Amino acid sequence: MKLVVPLSEIREEPVAWVGGKASALARMKQHGVLVPDAVCVTTEAYRLFVGEAGLTERILMELSRKPFAQMRWEEVWDAALRIRNLFLTTPWPPLLYGALAAGLDGFLDDRPLVVRSSCPREDSAESSFAGLHESYVNVRGLEATLEHIKLVWASLWSDGALLYRRELGGDVHLSSMAVLVQHLVTGEASGVVFSQSPHEASEGVVEAVYGLNQGLVDGTIEPDHWRLDRETGAVLEHREPLRNSYLGPDGMGTRTFALPEAKAHTPPLTPEGVTHVFELACHLERLFGSAQDLEWTLAKGKIHALQSRPITTLDSSDTTGRNAWYQSLHRSYENLTELRGRIENHLLPEMMRAVETMAGVPLHTLSDSDLAGEIGKRLEINERWVLVYWSEFIPYAHGIRLFGQVYNDAVKPEDPFEFTTLLTHTPLVGMERNRHLDELADLFRAHGDWQDGEGLGGRTLPTELEEALMVFIDTYGALPWVEGRGSRPQQTKEALVTLLLEMARHPAAAESIPEEAPRLEERFLGCFADEDQAYAQGVLSLGRSSYRLRDDDNIYMGQLEAQLLSAVDEGRKRLDDGLKGPGAEQLRNEIERFGIRTTIKSASSDTAVEAPVVKARQIMGQPAGQGVAQGKARVIRTPEDLAALKYGEILVCDVVEPNMTYVVPLTAGIVERRGGMLIHGAIIAREYGLPCVTGVPDATLRIETGDRITVDGYLGIVTIGEAGDVFKQA
Repeated sequence: MKLVVPLSEIREEPVAWVGGKASALARMKQHGVLVPDAVCVTTEAYRLFVGEAGLTERILMELSRKPFAQMRWEEVWDAALRIRNLFLTTPWPPLLYGALAAGLDGFLDDRPLVVRSSCPREDSAESSFAGLHESYVNVRGLEATLEHIKLVWASLWSDGALLYRRELGGDVHLSSMAVLVQHLVTGEASGVVFSQSPHEASEGVVEAVYGLNQGLVDGTIEPDHWRLDRETGAVLEHREPLRNSYLGPDGMGTRTFALPEAKAHTPPLTPEGVTHVFELACHLERLFGSAQDLEWTLAKGKIHALQSRPITTLDSSDTTGRNAWYQSLHRSYENLTELRGRIENHLLPEMMRAVETMAGVPLHTLSDSDLAGEIGKRLEINERWVLVYWSEFIPYAHGIRLFGQVYNDAVKPEDPFEFTTLLTHTPLVGMERNRHLDELADLFRAHGDWQDGEGLGGRTLPTELEEALMVFIDTYGALPWVEGRGSRPQQTKEALVTLLLEMARHPAAAESIPEEAPRLEERFLGCFADEDQAYAQGVLSLGRSSYRLRDDDNIYMGQLEAQLLSAVDEGRKRLDDGLKGPGAEQLRNEIERFGIRTTIKSASSDTAVEAPVVKARQIMGQPAGQGVAQGKARVIRTPEDLAALKYGEILVCDVVEPNMTYVVPLTAGIVERRGGMLIHGAIIAREYGLPCVTGVPDATLRIETGDRITVDGYLGIVTIGEAGDVFKQA
């Protein structure tokens, strides 16, 4: 079988060899449709590469750290990044390199190229995989083309593609990828057209932007939008955006340019152009026998079909639900930069003003009716910010992932998570809070009544320590392991004193300051030409900003919730004191509305299995913080379990919530059931240089408090028992 097949020679080749995109383009070309000249690198080349380079087994290992169906999206992203790095750093087998170079030799010249996916299951009537596999625009030369072929192959294992295949019920291990290499057609305008609207069966849709189509597809450029009558082709509506930019070729890639003033007030398509594009889509619908989603570009007055696929969303829900929501988290550099400005300049200051306003209300002076109203108001404020958290803060975390991908593509490090070294020691609210906690521990240790903690263990503290403690509580709120969300100040104080006494008896935890960070930053920036330095520094700054918010946002949300809880606590105290009458009923209703919430989710809440009688000696998760540590396990199954944690123990929990980081300086390592390199516990572990393994199946069930465990944050392995043990009876 050939490894490289010209588009014009694709006739009877199975889709399994050339993929859906190449097969559809070849058929269009045979029926007289204008398509860019192209060649297809077949799936056989992919199989030879992963087979000869030994990647098959390594990919299988990455997807077998736990049952794939149980992997959370954070864990899938981690695995996908490691797999992508395998493709980036694995050299070409010499014979395969020679065969591909020879096959491409007659096609490559000085013209720019587009290197894009053509997966066998892609663009089929059953599944589209739209936007899940990579395309690269404005690629030049043999070496760059081969490099981008590997990147397209790697996108077969992207987080989005893996989750989509899981949603479809496909076997992820049987996947393969063909690659389409096309001559780039730089059109004056580009867009997409639906011969039948996914939302209204009687209509068609045309969208167009100036410049390259990638700007529309990745959401960078807002398109002009036309609704058409399917039967007559008449335009029913034309929605015009604010036209101020377009995407065009630049160097070895693309960038956004300012749109000339003359075009800013003119649609990319004339009325005749809209008609011609829609008629082409209808022609392809008749050719393929189903409604089509066509990507096109207009160059020198001629419409070029770039790809066409069935509109699978007409009869399915693959654009709704969890997978669609997850795909919406993937944002472009431009989108994230805009989002950063909105978050840092508007949302966070507004959130802090809301906290300050609520903190300034003297709750004890409010009437019962007014207090009930204040609880209701604060509940609505919290609910509003929860929506902001999911719609703004969570998508912004993609800035970390974008930086990680850009770093790995440029540097090709052996460690796929080396980029986190440039993010560690970014100012974090949680770390600032822990530094204040260290200062309090120093005050306890230096006090004249210290006596190794024995002199300060009572309910009454010396005045200066009492005042310092109350300032801390007023600033950061209650501790999560104090019984009840509306806990009394005395309970919070006693729990905090217990923690401070344990901290003061031991050396303060040192923060990890990566000495190699300046060198790595210099190496990263050195990979970019002078004209690309602004982008490189911008994406690094974006990564640091989103890394900071990824850790801080939950603390900010906790401050909001603390104000709600203080009002609820005041209401509960009044009811406990025997309040009667209409005010009591109002308070009771609002507190019932508030409901019962817990800070720490029990590990058994979504893993309803019993602890095993026999424990395997080793269990695997995701490596999330480098290092190796041994110690006794402290398993956290209820919030109150945190109070018993001792210096040097390994924290084992469902997930490290932001308000649990108080105790991290005491620990020797962290093991979490939930996974991901960028979840809160992993971020804080790296700040202290602690080994951390996340995504460990049933971690809080397989491990018992007091078990001697070893945490290997390099390999993502947790070993239970002393050396030499193979099994341990429960």
